[in-house]
Amino acid sequence: MYIPPMASSASETPAPGGHSYGAAIIPADELTAADVRGVLGGIRFTGWIAPAQDGCIVVLGEPGDGVVADGRRGIIEVAGVLAERVTGPVLAARVRRDRQLALVAWRGGQEVARYCSDPSVEPGADEDVLAEPFGAADAEVIADAWAGREAAEPLTELLDEELDPDSVFESERLGRVLRLLGLPAWLVAAGELPHALPRGPRTSELLRLRVGRTGLAGLALGVFVRPVRRRQHPPAVIVEPPKGSGMGFEEWMF
Repeated sequence: MYIPPMASSASETPAPGGHSYGAAIIPADELTAADVRGVLGGIRFTGWIAPAQDGCIVVLGEPGDGVVADGRRGIIEVAGVLAERVTGPVLAARVRRDRQLALVAWRGGQEVARYCSDPSVEPGADEDVLAEPFGAADAEVIADAWAGREAAEPLTELLDEELDPDSVFESERLGRVLRLLGLPAWLVAAGELPHALPRGPRTSELLRLRVGRTGLAGLALGVFVRPVRRRQHPPAVIVEPPKGSGMGFEEWMF
């Protein structure tokens, strides 16, 4: 079972429940790291670009579950911008406090799948939003894009499973998803950034962008932009999540 590593200081302690992080995975044979940097610079992205490895380029948002680019974009919306530039499959994966996993996939520039393990965890979600997986039926489309149809059944079962939040973290589910699809499983440790990523690229190999810029220019811009983005939330991964009937009953009625 995956257990999130402990942060090294109080200021880096994750929110109760575990780490939050988000990534966009794009094909390296269609966009170079320089191309990706150009696209992300245009939307003033904050985060990291990992070097191409095993046919993929991974983009990591900072903060992983928050607004990381102009237009109130989170990592999912950033992945959508990148997907418009390629014909191959693109996957966005976002974990919120290890209590929610979101997956969104594109192919040929068009969104083809959207999944959320628990829409009720979204900030501002109504009390009657059902706390159960939504979109597991799209697993076949996701599997076909990366691993082939033979992975569809185990992926569907994995995404449709209701995990016990007291004993299983969503990072564990994501790790299994990534291994099924043959995608970089090291990104489940992305909540540890800017510290070292176990089994992932060295931090010195990551290109860090702040508001689309590197170095001192990015640091200076971040002073003004970061507080504004912290007060914002990216769009909910499921715009109209399923809800219960809202017909509760009090104990005294029985």
